[in-house]
Amino acid sequence: MVADIDKKSSSTIAEYRTAINYPRLAATIIYIFWPLPDKIIQEIPLAFWSIREELSQANRLRRSYYELLRDELDQQMIQYGLIDSYNNFHCKKLAFPFVEKRELKPRARIPDVEYECQNTFLVIFVEDTIPTSCKKYIRFFDENKTTKINLLQSKTLPLSDTFDRNQKYIESAHFVDFLRILLPVDYSLLIQRDPASRNRDRYCLSHFHVRIDWPIAEAAENLALNLRYISKDLYEKGDKHAEDIQKKFFEYHGLPLMAGGRRTAAIVAAQYLKRIPCITTIYVGSSESRSLIRISERGVSKYILLKLTNAEMESVAQTHHLPLNTFYRNYVVNRKGGFGISIFQATYSYTNQARPPEDGKLRELKPDLYWLSVANQHILPKPGIWKYPPLPMNVIYS
Repeated sequence: MVADIDKKSSSTIAEYRTAINYPRLAATIIYIFWPLPDKIIQEIPLAFWSIREELSQANRLRRSYYELLRDELDQQMIQYGLIDSYNNFHCKKLAFPFVEKRELKPRARIPDVEYECQNTFLVIFVEDTIPTSCKKYIRFFDENKTTKINLLQSKTLPLSDTFDRNQKYIESAHFVDFLRILLPVDYSLLIQRDPASRNRDRYCLSHFHVRIDWPIAEAAENLALNLRYISKDLYEKGDKHAEDIQKKFFEYHGLPLMAGGRRTAAIVAAQYLKRIPCITTIYVGSSESRSLIRISERGVSKYILLKLTNAEMESVAQTHHLPLNTFYRNYVVNRKGGFGISIFQATYSYTNQARPPEDGKLRELKPDLYWLSVANQHILPKPGIWKYPPLPMNVIYS
């Protein structure tokens, strides 16, 4: 049985707020094209989110704090989405369905099988506060705020008379427990900056049961406009062209066309939230993909549990000049028989076909060309390991 992640007190995060070391932010300015007529369209060298050099000192600190919190949330999502799922299979004495290498390639087809023991979830983590004007398609209202009354009515959270109203705040010592109770809830969870905390940046799990109601066709149209494959309307070049664009919309986010509900909601939300001038991170786990998918301003990443033979673990340890026992302690979440299980991350980058053209002119869609390529592959340290970095390892094309 794999041990649970050590729960660190969130007070540690609070302490970092006053002494943050700004992490390196590797960002590329993306050219966005507004859906204007061709005669007046202009190339606007702006990102949908502001890069660090464009931020005030206050917002730079907020960006650093957000990224620190995101690093911690990454750990919790890996624990819940991968390791806890593995434990679910183990407890029921079922074989864990490891993801095959081919499933990590761009355009890969994933077996259409749902696994009951796989934890599923959808979490949206926003750097700022989502404006009320977005409620038409991102359904967060007073009725699904994380208040005691709402939670009692939904019968989601086992509450007591000593209900802690502060547990929804990410710096709370009880936040992780609160998050894990709400993760299985249908639709998505929303974590955003608390608008009531005006004098400091405070993040909270503000809403649960958040529906994403933006149509897929509109999301695909928005992407195609920005990439200059259409000038006004999704169907301006016919039904076949519109269908190809929608297929490419899924490929752009690393999903097969027939992806399930949570994954589809995740990529639609990712596209919609680009209209907010801040960064957003979306985590999604599905019972079909057996993976954790993370979508952010840096693109798409997939995390899986990778099965390694003893020989492969020895080779990785030797390549990175690590004693074998050190590799076992810090990178192997479970060992059984002649193999071990590690956390593997594949990071994807966009090809030129998935980036706006430099000249800003309309272009033809070529469906056969890939929109994603594998950029980086790493074996990750276990959640809670601080001193050891990810280890590069070519897995997908080995």
